Amino acid sequence: MTIFVKNKHTLQVEDFKFQCCIGKKGSTKYKKEGDKKTPKGTFGIENIYYRKDRKKRPLTSLDCIEIKANMGWCNDSRFPKIYNKLFRIKKKIRHEKLKRKDYKYDYIIPIKYNFKKTIPNLGSCIFIHLTKNYKPTAGCVALKENDFLILLRIINKDTKIKIY
Repeated sequence: MTIFVKNKHTLQVEDFKFQCCIGKKGSTKYKKEGDKKTPKGTFGIENIYYRKDRKKRPLTSLDCIEIKANMGWCNDSRFPKIYNKLFRIKKKIRHEKLKRKDYKYDYIIPIKYNFKKTIPNLGSCIFIHLTKNYKPTAGCVALKENDFLILLRIINKDTKIKIY
């Protein structure tokens, strides 16, 4: 099964089409850290991470992982061994904090871009996450919560996402 992001406003999986938003500067085959672009290509997806203190465990076949206060996703190219990986937050390492004050990471699915053999500065923290207003992201794909929850019921660990 494949999730298709055919343009900056539409995500499709099987017969379902959802409005979405992507990076502020569109999509690119040549992603760089901080460029506000969503990477083009076909990628796997990871587990679902969720805020148990705010949300119910979602109905999905993906593994569900509760977001803890010390969880971060490294976007610091000075640390290539943990770059673009989940890690326990340390003050000296730049990162995306997963337990945010806002709602955007109440549910997130990491997209496996620059994932296995990560290359520093090639881009990190590319997720499917929540939006309320479809404002462009820093490079992620975002959906409204109801659409996200429908998506979770359809996809599985073998699902790919193809971004045009």
